[in-house]
Amino acid sequence: MYKSTVVRTLLALTSLAVITIIIMPFILKSLGLHPDYDGMTFNLEGKKALIVSTSHGVLNYPGEVSGKPSGLASSELTAPYYEFIDANIKVDIASIKGGKIPVDPTTTSYFIRSSSDKRFYKDAKAIGKLNNSMNVEEVNFKEYDIVFLSGGWGAAYDLGFSEVLASGISEAYDAGSIIGAICHGPLGLINAKDKNGNILIANRKMTGVTDKQVKELGIQMTPQHPEEELKKAGVIFEAKTGFRDLFANHVVVDNEKRFVTGQNQNSGHETAQMIMKIIENKS
Repeated sequence: MYKSTVVRTLLALTSLAVITIIIMPFILKSLGLHPDYDGMTFNLEGKKALIVSTSHGVLNYPGEVSGKPSGLASSELTAPYYEFIDANIKVDIASIKGGKIPVDPTTTSYFIRSSSDKRFYKDAKAIGKLNNSMNVEEVNFKEYDIVFLSGGWGAAYDLGFSEVLASGISEAYDAGSIIGAICHGPLGLINAKDKNGNILIANRKMTGVTDKQVKELGIQMTPQHPEEELKKAGVIFEAKTGFRDLFANHVVVDNEKRFVTGQNQNSGHETAQMIMKIIENKS
């Protein structure tokens, strides 16, 4: 009798665990993670986009060389990648050091991965670009109609410290490019200068990962935090909040319509769509 009760209890607990695993992605999505975005259909054939990623793949305190695997937040590259590809835009992928881009394994897990992630990792051409990214030092930023900075925790270690990227952003801006960035990606904008040597993003409306989200996730060891650094650069910072900012979403277009920024990993589709809408209206 006792054994049969134990068996039934274990079976019930196992069934509950399996059901929880199956439905958890749906629960997270209902809370706001990777929301569907019913966007427009664009045909921007002849345009070129550059997506820039981190090359840092370890979550560690400054000065340490080991730590939890991290890097790019997957959907922050895959979502805009397919928005641009589906609009017949030629898309290149670059990173701070070039070569294989480290992807945060948490962001490709069963619970977290997005629909664009599932599509991307079945796409041999896309994977080839991810594993053989261009070095930003080799990129002619002026060639691109769109420059898009993806985020993830790794970006907090290198995007905001790259003089080459900052210079490239300035060149892209002067050439008329539309510049997008999400999550930690806006850190790559903080040192870009205009022709007069002023901080390019000062007095512009922007968003990025909030200090609240960083605190909620307990990952405060990174050397830079987007909200803090953007405000230091003179940005008029905007964001939305929720019971957890991980599930919040906000996209901001500056008054000049040259910068489009998304708050976090939930903003990839909408940020890319807003960029393409600006380009289409200009055309």
